[in-house]
Amino acid sequence: MADLSLINPDRQSRLLASAQRFVPALVLVVALVGILAYAQSAGDTFLIRVFTRIMIFGIVAVALNFVLGFGGMVSLMHASFIGVGGYVVAILAYHDANLEPLMIGPFAFTGTSDLAILLPLAIVVTVPFAALTGLISLRTSGTYFIMITLAFNQMAYYFFVALQAYGGEDGLQIINPITFGGLDLSQRSTFYLFTLSVLALTLVLVTLLVDSKFGIVLRAAAQNERRLSAIGIAPLRYKLLAFVISGTLTGMAGALLATGQQFISPADMSWSRSGELVVMVVMGGLGSVSGPLVGAAVYLGLELILESWTEYWHLAFGLLIVAMVTLLRGGIADLGTLVPWLGRNVSGGKN
Repeated sequence: MADLSLINPDRQSRLLASAQRFVPALVLVVALVGILAYAQSAGDTFLIRVFTRIMIFGIVAVALNFVLGFGGMVSLMHASFIGVGGYVVAILAYHDANLEPLMIGPFAFTGTSDLAILLPLAIVVTVPFAALTGLISLRTSGTYFIMITLAFNQMAYYFFVALQAYGGEDGLQIINPITFGGLDLSQRSTFYLFTLSVLALTLVLVTLLVDSKFGIVLRAAAQNERRLSAIGIAPLRYKLLAFVISGTLTGMAGALLATGQQFISPADMSWSRSGELVVMVVMGGLGSVSGPLVGAAVYLGLELILESWTEYWHLAFGLLIVAMVTLLRGGIADLGTLVPWLGRNVSGGKN
């Protein structure tokens, strides 16, 4: 075993800082494993379904925060990425169930219900969609960027509404059980652990990106693009790459959403859903890697609880969100003064 006393003190501090970056992700993953263990012992399958959904939207919130909290890009089209990833799974599973090839021009593609194939395909489809829309949207800024991303979201929404062969506005049901290789994801506990593994990888990836040189440039671009350009750095390239990464992670989450609920519809990619995602991020804490996951849990949890109490839950829900955002200007991540692992990391950014 290496003697740590022989390591340079500066290097020791860097190693310690590197380890501390992943503490929030580790704490949250352990907590989610504990929730699964409790739900299994209590025979509570509903709790498993609720937290599976929370994890899926947590992935989206973490991905959105990468461009919103760190890149300063207020995107209202992330729900469309959910839809694109979800429809890739649903459409190919539909053709697999009906034993019909998917025809795209002169090319025929075989349907499948294997997520080991569907997840990479969801990424392949989402990447060019995110790249094209991002390249156009990032030619603007501020309010114009918000409006053009909203416009792209609505275009994607109505595109899938028009796909009557795949359910149109009513959505598309997934009949076949979805597998991952030989793993049956129709088992709730199995799918929970699979989703948790994707969430953990997302948290690790975004943490590494935020603390990398790429993340530093991205944060600098959010503060002052002209200064970056003056020193010879093209901020558009970094912002576009961040947008594509964020959209791709969201498309993966969309694939998981369709798998988990065995259904996808244009309602999952409406403009209001995009707005909800922004609220989750703000509630969790802008510029905090792990905060948006907590924000998604609080948002979906409050929605579920209040909806069971009264039919006027929207009013109470809105008041709670206003109170939370007002009292915690930095979102739930502001509780870092009480819960240290939600606070700032050693490198100065939020974790």
